[in-house]
Amino acid sequence: MHTQASDKYATLHSIDWPGAARQLAIEFGKRAAEHDQSGRFVADNFDDLREAGFFTAAIPAELGGGDASFEAMCNVVRELGKHCGSTALTFAMHTHTIAANVYKHLRGDDAATMMLKKVVAGNLIISTTGANDWLHSSGTAERVDGGYRVQARKRFVSGCPGADVLATSVTFDGVDGTEVLHFAIPRQTEGIEIVETWDTLGMRATGSHDVIYSGVFIPDTAIVARRPAATWHPMWEVILPVALPLISAVYVGLAESATVIALDAAKRNGAVLAGVAGELLNDLTIAELALNDMVRQNDNYGFTPSLDRVNDALARKAIVATQVKAAVETAAELVGGPGFYRGHAIERIVRDVRAMHYHPLPLRRQQVFSGRLAMGLDPVGEA
Repeated sequence: MHTQASDKYATLHSIDWPGAARQLAIEFGKRAAEHDQSGRFVADNFDDLREAGFFTAAIPAELGGGDASFEAMCNVVRELGKHCGSTALTFAMHTHTIAANVYKHLRGDDAATMMLKKVVAGNLIISTTGANDWLHSSGTAERVDGGYRVQARKRFVSGCPGADVLATSVTFDGVDGTEVLHFAIPRQTEGIEIVETWDTLGMRATGSHDVIYSGVFIPDTAIVARRPAATWHPMWEVILPVALPLISAVYVGLAESATVIALDAAKRNGAVLAGVAGELLNDLTIAELALNDMVRQNDNYGFTPSLDRVNDALARKAIVATQVKAAVETAAELVGGPGFYRGHAIERIVRDVRAMHYHPLPLRRQQVFSGRLAMGLDPVGEA
């Protein structure tokens, strides 16, 4: 039977999200230099993305979302990255939180389903804590009636000026030892303050400021997960295989943009630079292959969580980081002197791609993780 609901689902499923992102991203590119120079958060770009439905695009149609596949969302991020790295990165941070909950929703997790419905109902934007909250967590929680009182200062909270919801974690010393509590609360909650600390080399318009929690009350209902501190937890086996391809897509998009700019410059200078151009294309191809393989392994949320899957994603992210940096440096060489000036797109991209080093795990830590796992050791242990 043909229903109005089925028409809606068919329409959502037919949306070309990467194509729509490409059109918006062209406009974002026109603002990118000003955002970079001022360090002002890309609020106008976020407004445009919200109006066009991108913050709910990854959510299944039956929940009211845009029904985009995981591959489509990676390509959305990639298109944004070609024109504005700061917009792409902050959007990827929101999207990986959504994607992790989509994975859980598809396996019957009621809490994830409820969270996704709330995002759709309010067209909400989520900002998460930075990578310094890994196995450990900063900040403390004190048990009070009905929940916890939290004291914390969180760094690298990308997109926080534009967020409706902040998701983070703190430690709690309970009767069974030290736990890490994960929670999500409205940004306007009493006791939350954004401190504008983000003045950086690259990705200058992500608004990745510090967020201070001063005696913030976190109700029990806001706790979304709890785990032992300082040890590996299976939650990372869901989060990392969705987060790392999305984050990597930002930087592949930046490198693809740098390649177009550089090849255009090389053509004007003649065949003498053909070898350098070939080196650039080799580096870019390796980065693209590594990203594409991460997306393939995700299998549109069909992957089975495991340490091996995490290791695969971490290794490929490291390959992307290395090759993107090499490609962009070579692109700058092809552009030559003009690319050394502030305001040139290549100069901005050179600075932006360096941020990829700081996403988990940095190369040396990834190598230790992979090496320990291959040797049959605890990949996050010390012995």
